Amino acid sequence: MKMVQNRVVVSFTVVWSVATVLALTLGIRLNWPDYDHVNYGFPMVWGTHVLSTIQGPVDIWKVDVFALLVDLVFWSGSLVTGLLFLQLPKDYGSRPA
Repeated sequence: MKMVQNRVVVSFTVVWSVATVLALTLGIRLNWPDYDHVNYGFPMVWGTHVLSTIQGPVDIWKVDVFALLVDLVFWSGSLVTGLLFLQLPKDYGSRPA
């Protein structure tokens, strides 16, 4: 029973860590007619790479360190919450007979 519980915890941690890395590093390209850019970060956008504006091609990075910190706190906090939820006893909340 304990071995199965350990595998679940390790599997959850690995999957959640991969999801965290993907959420922070994958960019979503938005190609508006006069503003072509890539946004990075989920749920908060912490970085924007501007590719072109109405005046022509550019290469500008806008980074919001506070939004990156909030993203990291969100994903780390949800990992800890999930791990605590997995560690709850199976009979938690049931009434004694």
